[in-house]
Amino acid sequence: MPAGPDFMRPLRAGEEEMAEALLTTAYSNPKTAALLRSLRAAGQIELEMVLPWGTGLAGYLALSRLAAPAGWLALGPLAIAPDWQGQGWGTRFVAGVAKLILIKGQTVVVQGRPGFFTRCGFSASRALGLILPDASPPALICRPGDDSPRETVAAPPL
Repeated sequence: MPAGPDFMRPLRAGEEEMAEALLTTAYSNPKTAALLRSLRAAGQIELEMVLPWGTGLAGYLALSRLAAPAGWLALGPLAIAPDWQGQGWGTRFVAGVAKLILIKGQTVVVQGRPGFFTRCGFSASRALGLILPDASPPALICRPGDDSPRETVAAPPL
């Protein structure tokens, strides 16, 4: 028997409701799943990744298109099933996606716990020049190079 979820992979057609259920469970409310549905309906999702486990999902994350700067993405929503939290699965999952971001030469912004996202390959110091509509929680960035871009970040219109 495997010791944990399978390798991450893209969300498959028909798994959308499982992803939404995972978000609702992980956040103890339906607001995050509603945000995901809105992003999908607006055509703003670039990529959805999952950690499959048995016939369900142990993890989920989305990369959505930002309105500005052009070509930049936002990480979120992100969830790990409560039974798998605190075991390093979230760190491995997000770190794997951060490696893909670098390989593809993309820029991804996330707002959240700096300690967690720094362990996954995001930088808080490189994000200090970013202007976000909601500066709390702090922003972190993952992108190739070592620059600190000065940009205004705008969420997609929903």
